[in-house]
Amino acid sequence: MPKNSKSNTVSVGLLQMSCDERPELNFKKGVSRIGEAAKKGAQIVCLQELFRSQYFCQTEDTELFKLAESIPGPSTDALSRVAREKKIVIVASLFEKRTPGIYHNTAVIIDVDGKIVGKYRKMHIPDDPLYYEKFYFTPGDLGFQTHDTRFGKVGTLVCWDQWFPEAARLTALSGAEFLFYPTAIGWLPGEKDEMNQAQHSAWETIQRAHAIANGLFVVVVNRVGREGNLTFWGQSFVADPFGRIIAKASADKEEVLVVECDLNKIEETRQNWPFLRDRRIDSYAPLSARFLEPSSTKR
Repeated sequence: MPKNSKSNTVSVGLLQMSCDERPELNFKKGVSRIGEAAKKGAQIVCLQELFRSQYFCQTEDTELFKLAESIPGPSTDALSRVAREKKIVIVASLFEKRTPGIYHNTAVIIDVDGKIVGKYRKMHIPDDPLYYEKFYFTPGDLGFQTHDTRFGKVGTLVCWDQWFPEAARLTALSGAEFLFYPTAIGWLPGEKDEMNQAQHSAWETIQRAHAIANGLFVVVVNRVGREGNLTFWGQSFVADPFGRIIAKASADKEEVLVVECDLNKIEETRQNWPFLRDRRIDSYAPLSARFLEPSSTKR
């Protein structure tokens, strides 16, 4: 598998952007930033969640379904041309129109030859104040997968999936070296600063924990700026297989972050912390239950 000049390293690019009301301008900006990342040496580039538009799930409006498109479609066709031209892998988050009445929040993986090598449909769909995603998105049905690309084995999850260790584990078990999380998360209006900081800390901590528990690189790409009632908190980051943050973007600025990841760290970490070896798979069947009732056995 071709790598860059350093032994067994892959450079990943994180495109942290603010978004305009006009999708065509956001797409143009995204393509420009992909070029900037490639110029800096990025080999796998990830865009933030639903990068073509502002985060529209703050309201429930059927008119907004017009933002959706097919996959393959206009955006993937254009991104495929960019991937071929720049000889890079692109991870792009799109609003997928599967058929009238069925829409998905989908991450697409495009290899250096411009071919779509895989896609992931967001499995966990939130329904919270200003995050009314259940109105728009059908839960994913493609499962948790890893896709082979020229520069590494790529698994993708999307935003709300970040909170579920089962999703990270199953993606890791499918062979992922990189776990990408395109994201749109920010501060709710009226929250106290203490609560905001606690929420951000929890968000960062759980994703670092996914890196540790699974011994892989976690790459999180968030948006910035004010949209409607949300102020997105940025702070896109990369965590290594030991859970250490090796690069982090700012909280309020657009950035193109390019980070070198040494794939040797995966095996090195797993040899010293053999969590996958010591899993008791014979005892995990109850994980498929919604909830385990307290045992009625008397002592």
